[in-house]
Amino acid sequence: MHNLRRILSCAALALAVAAPSPGHAELVFEHVLNIGAKGEANGQFSYVEDFAWSADGALLATDALNCNVQAFDKTTGKYLTQFGGKGDGSDKFEKPEGIAVDKDGNIFVADYQAGYVKKFTRSYKLLRTFSGLGAAPGQTEKSEFIDIHDGLLYVPEQGSHRVDVFDLDGKFKFLFGKQGNGPGEFLKPEAAKFNSKGMLYVVDLGNHRIQVFGKDGKFIKEWGKKGTAAGEFQRPAGLAIDKDDNVYVSEIDNNRIQVFDSEGTPLSMWGKEGSGDGEFKNLHGMIVDKTTGWLYVADSGNNRVQVFKRSVK
Repeated sequence: MHNLRRILSCAALALAVAAPSPGHAELVFEHVLNIGAKGEANGQFSYVEDFAWSADGALLATDALNCNVQAFDKTTGKYLTQFGGKGDGSDKFEKPEGIAVDKDGNIFVADYQAGYVKKFTRSYKLLRTFSGLGAAPGQTEKSEFIDIHDGLLYVPEQGSHRVDVFDLDGKFKFLFGKQGNGPGEFLKPEAAKFNSKGMLYVVDLGNHRIQVFGKDGKFIKEWGKKGTAAGEFQRPAGLAIDKDDNVYVSEIDNNRIQVFDSEGTPLSMWGKEGSGDGEFKNLHGMIVDKTTGWLYVADSGNNRVQVFKRSVK
């Protein structure tokens, strides 16, 4: 049975935040609940990675080591169902990590190990498999946290240090990026997510920075460097964007979450290594419910999802 810990709002944990830049409102977050525990049973995790919203509003979570995608009630954390799993079947996975859902409710899952992207219906039936393991255009190596925008699927690859772009039928369209540390270059890009204005934010894990691109892959700007201060990173991994286009970034080595406005101005920061509420170990993907503002965080090392909400300051 999954582990669910509710915190009443009157006793909610208020989390430490970084001082906002002048002219920017401080954002404060409090812990709401935890979902999951270590294991292979329904509602448990071995290595939770990233998230998407199903067509009916369930939280979909990939598990790289249990090789499945599980669905949860986003409010209570109750386990609902799952698909995929280990095995040789066409609808099975080797190491699912990235996940995205299109406007019709179809679900795309990027397999880090196999190099395939698999497309499922909203009822979790396999529609097609495309791409494949390799470095050629249209193939992927160590694909990570994906997103869909304007009818195209964007797939960041740690293995080839680039972003590949496909249409929703799996046809390769174009790619951008190469290994390096210059503008538009990557070292193990981990996540690629769009804001409401069509700007693509890419977590450049190995270069400890965030890069921003147009939907055509043209470089716009970057921020961040290796460090522990606000606006600095140590192996950033997950990325989420809220309804105000604020950008949330998780960091593996700093065991924390930072929040920025769309231009990269720091707004908030919390977390440290540990297993308590608001403490983290080996952070990965994130997602924001743009209706409620709740933030769902893959606390991979603790085999759980932590959920936070904006608090009144």
